[in-house]
Order: sequence, then structure tokens, then C-alpha cells
Amino acid sequence: MNRSLPATPTPVYLWSVGSVAARILPPNVMEGRYKVLHPQVWQDIYPERSPYIPDPLPDSWQPYLRLYPQRLHLPEIYGTCSVEGETVLLLKHIPVDAKGKLYPSLEQAWQEASVIRQVYWLWQILDLWTPLTEQGMAASLFDLENLRVQGWCLRLRELFHQPPFNRHPRTGGIATATTRSVATLQGLAEVLTPLVQRAKSPIVPPLQTLLTQLQQDKVSLSVLRQSLNQLLLEQAAHQPLRIAVASGTDSGPQQAHNEDSHYPTALELVRNGSPGPLSLNHHCLIVCDGIGGHEGGEVASQLAVQSLKLQVQALLTELQENPEVMSPDVVADQLSAMIRIANNLICSRNNDQKREARRRMATTLVMAVQLPQQVNLGGDVVGNGHEWYIAHVGDSRAYWLTERYCQPLTVDDDVITREVRLGRSLSHIAAQRPDAGALTQALGTREAERLRPTIRRFILEEDGILLLCSDGLSDNGLLEQAWPEFVPQVLTGKLTIEAAVDFLIQLANQNNGHDNTSIVAAACGVSAQYPVLMNLAELTGTPSETPPVPQVEVKPPEPAPATVTPSIVEGNGQSPPPVEEKTTEEEGATEPPLRPDYELPSFFEEMQANLAQNREEEEEVAPPQRGGNSGFLWIIGVVLLIGAATFGVLTLRPQLFPDVPEELPSPGVEESGESTEESGETP
Repeated sequence: MNRSLPATPTPVYLWSVGSVAARILPPNVMEGRYKVLHPQVWQDIYPERSPYIPDPLPDSWQPYLRLYPQRLHLPEIYGTCSVEGETVLLLKHIPVDAKGKLYPSLEQAWQEASVIRQVYWLWQILDLWTPLTEQGMAASLFDLENLRVQGWCLRLRELFHQPPFNRHPRTGGIATATTRSVATLQGLAEVLTPLVQRAKSPIVPPLQTLLTQLQQDKVSLSVLRQSLNQLLLEQAAHQPLRIAVASGTDSGPQQAHNEDSHYPTALELVRNGSPGPLSLNHHCLIVCDGIGGHEGGEVASQLAVQSLKLQVQALLTELQENPEVMSPDVVADQLSAMIRIANNLICSRNNDQKREARRRMATTLVMAVQLPQQVNLGGDVVGNGHEWYIAHVGDSRAYWLTERYCQPLTVDDDVITREVRLGRSLSHIAAQRPDAGALTQALGTREAERLRPTIRRFILEEDGILLLCSDGLSDNGLLEQAWPEFVPQVLTGKLTIEAAVDFLIQLANQNNGHDNTSIVAAACGVSAQYPVLMNLAELTGTPSETPPVPQVEVKPPEPAPATVTPSIVEGNGQSPPPVEEKTTEEEGATEPPLRPDYELPSFFEEMQANLAQNREEEEEVAPPQRGGNSGFLWIIGVVLLIGAATFGVLTLRPQLFPDVPEELPSPGVEESGESTEESGETP
């Protein structure tokens, strides 16, 4: 693995909104900088130049800005471009791959998707309904071509004020309807009906019932969510669940103290390493980045971790005693209450020590809780609903990583997010402010009533890595650039998750060495595993084509080694920027030998051990073979050659050696290891 950053900057792909842009086909370059790659997909070939942005920002841009916390699913405004006298809106963070090709539409991907993925996409549509409705953009969900899918994740190309058939053709994308039309749940039911009809057979009946509920005049969104959530958990619970956890922390080459705290630590993994429904370190991951100097930040982060550990343990015990499934809203409320308790604990310590303003110690938080809710699958069969709840405050982050993509699951609580969410600026413009990275909230800076933690529910339905980290790793987009170096190797078993964590910490020290770095990563597996019965390369003697294990180059001085501890379970410092207080108005205006990472079946491990032992015993009594048919033919050839030579010697011996008796030496001499001289025989 290479520890240096890519030399080529990440391409900036844009979605050009409106029918005017749709008529421009490749090859074309607009305004000398926007290269047309595909219809309405452009690339800014000079991203170092600022795009044109009107001042003040148009009111029609406000929905995009205020929906910034939903950036996992929605695009952002980049700027504008003039085409044929029309102003074309340009959007960034669009649903395209690394080459600028649009991800498939929901309709295109629907037929081949798994049962759980089909239900999960529908859940995300319902989940986006409320925030989009609040901004008058619910009609964006009515165009199936507008809905794109990146694996499990539903993403939108653009936002619509009105359903597609009512949009004016030359409004630049943010629609102004010629006739009044309102997006309703009844209309959404009509859009989803073709998908439900082509859904996997096990889920067609419950989805048809859901459509019937959607078509009612007085439909309750909470009832719909409850029904769809139950179906989602049932489908997820049919899959296996494997989790391998590793964690690491390092103060960094420029810091004398480590103000980060994380869970699970090495001691806790060893002490509580056995799997089980109440095993905390198999269900709770935490990273906290302390603020306030060594005497404050380190204490604040430790207080937060210890408080949350106890509370999450109590939640797991409650779930074990009361198996009734809790809704995502109820779980989010409970996690928010836990975070507020931890916040007040730090606040109380600040008050006792009479710390004021910027002297108050605080900490960021990112926490992932794998909630082992017991889902009844019929009879006595109970499964795990595969729910991860991601909670965060501040700028510590959570990512979901697969072989194909890196998805940030959180949005920083900083000045950039505040300015965009309040409709004041675009993100790349706000990033130029001197205080752009200042935090707008953290645990311990204010009373709990003013704290607004973000809670997101994530359903695990594909193999991947859930990674939590402090900004020592996430700064400067480091992980977004480095993930292809290690994720595919971890998920294919060529690199352990603990080796990947160690690599990332060294990478952070090399490139972001200004701060402490803490990482907690969980390699998650849900796909079926099949044992490999034989290795054809070993049987034939041909060299394996497995790529070599990548090596990490370490530049001097070598940083102190990070503490990395793995745990596997199978079952069904420079402180961060100071916290900037919000005003009341802003508050009311409301993101190496390597082994496989997943446990293999015990019979497979025994089989592998037996095969290895047999090979060792065979090697002790037999010379190495040349594998395959070529080895067999080689042995036959040697036997024939020896036979021919022996026949020739026996035939010519009287002529060649007339004075020697015709008896051959006893074969036992060679077998006993005695030489001809030792036996006294003379040729």
C-alpha cells in the first residue's frame, strides 16, 4: 500500500440542470472549462477556478442549501453556466462513478436487486419524504429516472418543486409549474406501483398492502414507516452477520499527548472478548476527540466514553429482557438522551472547575451501536435485524467502505455546515473562511437542551467496513483518497482489518501529522461463505497469481506504533478548532501472514490443518513432484532411462569388465548408507 497521496486531483463531475443543457451532447466544452462527458454530465477541467455564483444567492437555491444535512442522498449547488443565453444550474456531489458515468436508476437496478435491498430503497424514499416535503421538493421522488442507486444508497440527480409532467421546460431545473400540482403520498403510490409489481415474490403481498395504505385519503406516515420497518428487519434478519473489530490510536508525530479516547480499547477487547448478545465491544464503537488541552480534552473524551458505555450496556440488557422491536424514532430518542447525559456530565465538571468560554473542556463524538433487536422469523427462529445506529456531534466521522465506494455517513458540525444549512453560502465558498473548521457544537460546551446530536440508522445488507475516526485521519479528504488501497484487500481476505487500521494510522501520521488519530473499524460480512476444497495451484505446482501483500513505506522519523487490537464475533495533541457558539437565531433556524477477517466454519479450519499436515508428512518421505501430467510423464521417463541403462550394462558387462564376477552388489548396501570402500569391496 502506498502512503503517498494521488498525484492527480479527484475529477469534479457536475450535473447540468434543464432541457437546454440536455440538448448539448459530447464532445463539447462550455465556457472553455466544462467538458461534456455524457448528456447533462459535465466535468470542470479547471476546478481551481471559482465558478460563477450570483450575489445574492437566488431564493430558488434555498432548498438545496437547507437540505445540506441530507448530502448522502442529495446533490449540492456548484455554480452556474450560460448556455444559449440561458442560465444553467450546475450541481456537484452527483450520483456518478469514478469515470463520470451515472449510477443506474432505481428502475434499472430494481429487477436484479436482492429482496432486502428492494425494501431498503423503499424505506429510504419514505425516510426522505418528510425533509423534502418541508422544502417543497417531495416531487423529486416521483421521477424514477431521477432516483439513482449507489449500492444500497438511494441518490437523487436534482430536486423538483413539482411532479415531472408539470415542470416548465426552460426553468433551469428548479421547477415552476404552469398549473398547480401538489406531491402527495397518493401520487407516490402510483409511481411505486410498477416497482412493487416487479418486486421479489416474498415481499409482494406486504408491499401491496403498503400501497393500499398509501392510497388512502387520511394516511399516517408513521404507520407506513412502522409497517415497512418491520418488513425491512425481517428480510435483513435472514442474512448471517459477521463482525471483526479492530481499533488503534496514536498521538501523532507533532503531539506529546493524546486527547482522543475510543472504545473498544485493547484491555476491554481482551477482558470482554467472548461473543454474546450482551458483549458490549461487539455492539458499540466510539471515537471521541477531546478539546481543551491535555488537562481538559483528555478528561472530557474519557468521561464521554465511560458514560456512553454504561448507558449502551443498559440498553442492550433492556433489549434482551424485552424483545419487542423498537422503531428507529424511539431508538434515536434513546441515543440522543444518552448523549445529553454524557454532555451534562462534562458540563458539570466544567462548572465545578469554574471553566468559562474557550477554557471549557469538551469532546467530539461519533458512535456506532449495532442494535441486536430480536426479529421473529417464525416459530422459535429469531434473527438479528442488522441495524447500526450512527450518532455524532462535532467533526469525528463515520464511513461505510466497500470494494466499489466510500460513503461518509456523517456531516460535520462546523461553520461550513452551519452557513450552508442556514442558506447563507455554498459549501466550497464557506470553506474559504478563516473559521471554516470551527465546531458549532460539541459535548460539554453547553447545556443539553441546546445540543442537537445527529442520529442515522444504517441497515447492514452487504459486505463492507464501518469505520469511525477522528479528524486526524479524515482531514484533507485523506480517507476518500486512500480507501482503494486497502478496502478490497480486507474484504477479499488478503489483508486483516487490524493491519488496515495500522496502515491508516501511519498514513494519517505521514499526511495529517498535526493531530491525534483514533480509528475503530468493523469489517462486516453478510454474504454466504463457501469453503475452498482444494487449491489447484498447489496440486499442479503452478505458481499462484495472488498479488503480493502491499508494503507500507515509512518515512523517518518513525512514529510510535499504534495500539491495534482485533476482535471477531459471529452471530444472527493539537486540539480540534474551538467550538463556535450559535446565536439564538441560528439555533431556531434548524451530518505479513494474512488471514481472512471473517471467521470460517470450524470444519473448514480443521480440513485446512489436516491437509497441511498430510503435505508435510508426504514431503518428508517423498521427493518434491512437478505437479500435473507433466510430473507424471517425467517420472515415467526417468524409470525408462534407468531401465535402459541397466539393460545395457548387463549386456556389455562381460566385455567391459572381464575380471569381475557377474554377481551384482547387494542392494542393501546403498539402503544402509554404507559406501563401497567401507564394505571392503573392490570394483
